[in-house]
Amino acid sequence: MPPTPHSHKHFTGTAIVRDIVIGMSDGLTVPFALAAGLSGVVDGTRIVITAGLAEVAAGSIAMGLGGYLAARTDAEHYATERATEERATIEMPEPEAEEVAHVFRSYGLDEKTVGTVVKAIRSERKRWVDFMMQSELGLEEPDPRRASRSALTIAGSYIAGGLIPLAPYFFLQSIHSALIVSVTVTLLALVVFGYIKGRFTGKRPIRSAWQTVVVGGLAASAAFVLAKMIG
Repeated sequence: MPPTPHSHKHFTGTAIVRDIVIGMSDGLTVPFALAAGLSGVVDGTRIVITAGLAEVAAGSIAMGLGGYLAARTDAEHYATERATEERATIEMPEPEAEEVAHVFRSYGLDEKTVGTVVKAIRSERKRWVDFMMQSELGLEEPDPRRASRSALTIAGSYIAGGLIPLAPYFFLQSIHSALIVSVTVTLLALVVFGYIKGRFTGKRPIRSAWQTVVVGGLAASAAFVLAKMIG
C-alpha cells in the first residue's frame, strides 16, 4: 500500500486579509463614532446620513490611497535593495559568497557541503541574488499588482464597514431609535468581525472579538459624550 502523501495547508492570503482588517476596522469604528456623536446634538437623521456618507467617501479614498502608497513603497524598497545586491555580486563576489556560506554553516553543514552548495548558488546570478534577498534581507518580491489591489481592498472594506452603522439612519425617522439600532447592529458586526479577524490572524477569536468591540464602543461613546458636552 503506497504511503499517503503528507501535506501542510498554509494560509496564503495574508496581504489581502491584512488589507480587509485595516479597512473594516476603521470603516466600522470611525463612521460609528461620527454617527453616535452627531446623534447627540441633532434632531433629524438627514444630517447624520449626509455627514456619514461624506466621511465614508473621504475615509475610503484616504485609506485606499494610503494602502496604495504603502505597497508602492514596499515595491520600490525591494527594487532598490535588489539592485544593491546585484552590484555586490559583481563588484564583491567573494564577500557575498562568504555570506551565503555563513547562512549554511549556521545550519550545521560541514565545509565540503557548504562549498558545494555555495558554488551551485553562485553559478547563476539571478538565483544568487534571489537567495541573498530572501536569506540575508528577508525580502520577498512583491506582486506587481499589489498596490492597486491593496487600494481597492482597503477602500472597499472601509465602505462596507462604514455603511453598517449608517444603515439604520436611512430607514428610521427617529434619531433616538436609529442610534439604538445603529449601536446594536454595529456592536454585533464588531463581534463577528473581531472573531473572524482572530481566526485568520492566529489570535484567540473570542479575545479578538471583545477587543474589537471595546475599541469601537469606546470610540463611539467618547464621540457621543463629547458632542453632548459641546452641544
